[in-house]
Amino acid sequence: MRFGVLGETAVWTDDGQPVRVPELKVRALLASLLVDPGRPVAAHRLIDDLWGDEPPGNPTRALQAKVSQLRRVLDEAEPGGRELVVSRAPGYQLALTEGSLDAHRFAGLAARARTAPDARTKSRLLGDALALWRGPAFADFAEEAFARSAVNRLEEDRLAVVEEHAEARLDAGEHAELVGELAGLVERHPLRERLRAVQLRALYRAGRQSEALAGYEDLRARLADELGLDPSPELVELHGALLRQEAGPVAPDAPTPRTNILAPISVLVGRDDAIADVRELLAGRRLVTLTGPGGVGKTRLALAVAEQLKGTFPDGEWLVELAGVGAGSGSGSGVGSDLAEVVAAAMGLRDDGVWGVRPEGGVTPGAAERLAEVLRGKRMLLVLDNCEHVVDEAAALVELLLRTAPGLVVLTTSQEALALAGETLWAVEPLAPEGAVELFAVRASAAAPGFVLDDGNRGAVESICRRLDGIPLALELAATRVRALGVHRLLDRLDDRFRLLGAGQRGVPARQQTLRAMIDWSWELLSEPERMVLRRLAVHAEGCTPEAAEEVCGGDGVDEAEVLDLLVRLVDRSLVVVAGDRYRLLESVAAYCFERLREAGELAALRERHLAYYTGLAEAAEPRLRGHGQREWLARLDAEGANLRWALDGAVERGDAGHALRLVDALAWYWVLRGRLGEARRSVTAALELTASPELTASLELADGEAALHARVRVWQVGVTILGGDGEARAARTEASLKEYGEVGDAAGVAWARWFLAHALSGTGSLSEGEALTEQALDGFREFGDRWGEAAALADRSAQRLLRGDLAGAEEDAARSVELFGAVGDACGQLWSVYPRAAVAEIHGDYARSAGLQRDALETVREFGLSTQAADLLSGLGRTALLTGDFDAAREYHERARRTAAELGFRAGEINAELGLGLGARREGLLDEAETHLRAVLEWHRDVGLDGANALILAELGFIAELRGDAAGARSLHEEGYATARSTGDPRAVALALEGLAAASALSGAGKQAALLLGAAAAVRTSTGAPLPPAERGDVDRATARAREVLGEEAAFEAEFRRGEELGADCVHVGLSGSQWGSAVSRQPPSPPRRHMGPPG
Repeated sequence: MRFGVLGETAVWTDDGQPVRVPELKVRALLASLLVDPGRPVAAHRLIDDLWGDEPPGNPTRALQAKVSQLRRVLDEAEPGGRELVVSRAPGYQLALTEGSLDAHRFAGLAARARTAPDARTKSRLLGDALALWRGPAFADFAEEAFARSAVNRLEEDRLAVVEEHAEARLDAGEHAELVGELAGLVERHPLRERLRAVQLRALYRAGRQSEALAGYEDLRARLADELGLDPSPELVELHGALLRQEAGPVAPDAPTPRTNILAPISVLVGRDDAIADVRELLAGRRLVTLTGPGGVGKTRLALAVAEQLKGTFPDGEWLVELAGVGAGSGSGSGVGSDLAEVVAAAMGLRDDGVWGVRPEGGVTPGAAERLAEVLRGKRMLLVLDNCEHVVDEAAALVELLLRTAPGLVVLTTSQEALALAGETLWAVEPLAPEGAVELFAVRASAAAPGFVLDDGNRGAVESICRRLDGIPLALELAATRVRALGVHRLLDRLDDRFRLLGAGQRGVPARQQTLRAMIDWSWELLSEPERMVLRRLAVHAEGCTPEAAEEVCGGDGVDEAEVLDLLVRLVDRSLVVVAGDRYRLLESVAAYCFERLREAGELAALRERHLAYYTGLAEAAEPRLRGHGQREWLARLDAEGANLRWALDGAVERGDAGHALRLVDALAWYWVLRGRLGEARRSVTAALELTASPELTASLELADGEAALHARVRVWQVGVTILGGDGEARAARTEASLKEYGEVGDAAGVAWARWFLAHALSGTGSLSEGEALTEQALDGFREFGDRWGEAAALADRSAQRLLRGDLAGAEEDAARSVELFGAVGDACGQLWSVYPRAAVAEIHGDYARSAGLQRDALETVREFGLSTQAADLLSGLGRTALLTGDFDAAREYHERARRTAAELGFRAGEINAELGLGLGARREGLLDEAETHLRAVLEWHRDVGLDGANALILAELGFIAELRGDAAGARSLHEEGYATARSTGDPRAVALALEGLAAASALSGAGKQAALLLGAAAAVRTSTGAPLPPAERGDVDRATARAREVLGEEAAFEAEFRRGEELGADCVHVGLSGSQWGSAVSRQPPSPPRRHMGPPG
């Protein structure tokens, strides 16, 4: 079992399921034992910890009862759990295994980080350590005397690791991001000198020397005032370096790594000239295909070229492996094999923010078109490996991408050409004699450590290399036999085999015969269990974990316990490759083994085992994506993408509706979290189509569980379709899917269905449609005690209330949502409420809190790889900086947000950043630049059917017109903005429009109208509990001054202002001769804006 103290005291089973310890005293007992983990705690101390000054009548017996209760709870959660609470003089001890306590894992990761070879590795390990914290240590007993020293010690350890983490990230070049994130930490811990030191160095390296010097002075003054101390000698030295401008290089922010190509483990032998030739071709050609037979080294050569080109392409170098697309190690295609989605996933692109929401009747582009649009302005290298499996599909995709993205260069490997215009073919030849000898010698010395190439064996090695035609894979397989045979006997054996080879396989190219002969020979030398495991491995796509190998390859003649030993032997023979924690087959070996699998008559059975295993894996992951361990499980599903697609392909091909529905149901939330909405929609649709036949429909009707599953997948289909931007008949589809689920699903499931569809509708602009469903879902979740569901519904309702102007309700819901998500361990879920909480703080003028919330969220976003949320958070920080008057920081944040979003193809994030740049430019007086940004935002909102999001944009454009002296243009824009604001139901948007109309009226000389409108706007803002903060009063103050000047008499202004306060927004209908507002108000744009920070999708 696992225990947690880095947050509330917690217990989990080995597989991550939370264990509820129901009684307070029992939880206190557990906490007291965990204060001294692994050591006996005296009975009298436990009694004092639990009862303090009011002990029970028989303290010893009472303690024994609580111990028994704790043992029973642990044993019920996991058999044998009671044995963990040990009676040991002078009291009791909690028997912990290595790594079972989160505090120990935290300390272990920190210790490993301190010996890390480089700053990035150290940063990653320290980040992993900090991610274990769920809140303050012993949060539920932090005020108890028995826990206080442990709480203080662990908090100090955490802060020390926070400081080390910041230093490692600074050394890795992440100074620009640190500048923003450290501000909140320093504010909370202003006297920690080490923390201040890293902040000062980050500010300096970001080019903000004056702020670094000011920060030092602030610390010096605080130390003197509060502690009567001077700064440490180290800080004094750093201050001097700042003054001398010697505090390290002032460098640009370290770029996000724009590649997924890993450094090679071993040197590529004998290919220097080939690498140079291919690089030269790529310098002048946009499509180069490396051709050649299997085993000749096409993939290794392509990767070596890409590795040498790292940094050459501004938008990176990306590898996409296609061997596993469509059909494991075999051939064919299916639902999971859409190449564009595979490419997008490999590049870390999401498809939930490229196009935005399509209005009713709009057409959502396909995956290939979306990918092409993302790559349109990129300059990058795309490496597509093993295209021969899907050569027609690959050719079509490459043609589209090259036509759309003029800065794209494509390098492919294939046994046949793509046959596209402009394609340059480069035949990968076997190794030259000297290169072949070198490769054989390197591999032979690895297999037989005593082997050395010398004059006595060189002739035999050269003959072996000639016999094997210099084919790298054949040479590597032969080299593994040196330990058993030596080179001379190996040569004799090869001569015998190739005499036999010459008599058969006529019509097959000699080099293919050579490789086949070597793989045949290696196969024949295997034991039967080794052969069985090797051929069964071929059922996997792009490799598998040891656990998958044991379950899928074991049984029916192979003891499952022996699978790993057999795999090690196959690795030693170069038939299986180890890559990290995965085993995989080289493509030529995989094709051979797939053929052997068919010959053995095992293919169908192995496909079923494969499907069963990966369905089980997905179902095990599904609940964990909502709680503790979600980062680990997200990474596991990321790694298994090819196997999951291949498993679903198999279910669809065989018409296995049950497994297909189970698999897509388990994966749907993962696809939503990762922004893979196209894959989600296509996959759930394919699974549902299996049930279209009358026979299958009848069978589903007979099985309530299957019918409920079918209805649940239908809800997923409708929800991801809406989230993906397809607005066609969404209300009707929502109603139909809820009706179907209501007829067969349980009440708890109906609550989930209502929530997910409400989430989809609200997240894409259909606020009114989503609100009612959210309320119904919330009631259902509370009725069934579903804390995760309640948290999710509250997060959505918080954003809905914010859009309606209910700031207190939004804050209340968001705070409760964060609390509930924290209780179930869903760190991603807690991010959902960052936007409403930060927005409410910003509206109230609490900019420090708003920025602090967003900076803290950035840390979580980075840990989970949620880059689209990072883009939005950066924009949010830019907005906060703008409101505090820090225009330089605001521009920096918004530019970083725009770059981040552009790299991901997250168009909505780009637009969000562009809006921020437009707001900043206007406040700096750069009116032309501001209008350019804002017009771009306006048009995009209209293109995707988000007209309701334009209330702010129209107000800003109206203010620009007014600042230019164009009263008529300003009035027209503000009238349209007022109508838009009324349609959203957001009183703050209405108030902004009224303020804009007041400014236009004052400019045109209508002082009474201006005063009236200003009073109305003030009343509307007051009604929301959020009067205009001082930092945002510039436009209002300008309009007020002009109106006062026009009216001349203060009393006249005050009278009209008070009248406006009394009328509120209704003032637009009163006494405004010549106004066209009445007609403007009648125009009702379709919906309020989609929030950018919120639940995934």
